[in-house]
Amino acid sequence: MARNVVISGGGTGIGLAAARVFAAGGDRVVLLGRRPEVLEKAEVPGALTYAADLAEPEEVRGVAAFVERELGTVDVLVHNAGGNGLLEPEAPGDDPLAAVAHSWNVNFRINTLTAVLLTEALKPRLAEPGGRVLFLSSIAAYRGSGSGAYAASKAGLHPYAHDLARELGPRGITANVVAPGYIEDTEFFGDAMAEERRNRLIGETSNGRAGTPGDVAETLHWLASPGAGHVTSQIIQVNGGAERGH
Repeated sequence: MARNVVISGGGTGIGLAAARVFAAGGDRVVLLGRRPEVLEKAEVPGALTYAADLAEPEEVRGVAAFVERELGTVDVLVHNAGGNGLLEPEAPGDDPLAAVAHSWNVNFRINTLTAVLLTEALKPRLAEPGGRVLFLSSIAAYRGSGSGAYAASKAGLHPYAHDLARELGPRGITANVVAPGYIEDTEFFGDAMAEERRNRLIGETSNGRAGTPGDVAETLHWLASPGAGHVTSQIIQVNGGAERGH
């Protein structure tokens, strides 16, 4: 039976790979993102698209109305929106403390708030039993991210997911987190990565390779399956063992 799947950040990278996996299984997919031109180029059979800034409550209300109108019920909600706050516009001026505040606010806004607002808006629409809420965290939540801001924004999803699992469990709905490591073919690192850094990240894995969007997409697909119905409030590592150290 076809399910209704909503994926934020669905136009590129992991979100797009997940959308294709779900669509290939016969599910109906809605892709959300800030850039309509990116969503329009996404090649996902039968997918619907809706452009919105998910950190803005009013725009999230628009998403909720669209989902109610087009789908009615949400079987799977995948939170992939967000990314590297360093790629967002910098703070104006040269005040170093203001720059720190800007970095932390930006990362919280794009990585944490987007997921929380969308979940709260769609919570009444989640299928029961059988609904799935899936968050994309990061290995950085365990190992840091340099400035701390990105890592903290991802780590903030963990207790929220645990609270959701307790709240939604009686309705037969699970909530889980996937924490990828270094994943190639995404926009996270911008236009390019230094070969030295790439080699270092791959060298930290136990299996000696970079992750792919497909690796994460397949994990999300499994967590959304009936076979994972007794898996909830978990953080699944998809990083080739890098989180454990080498």
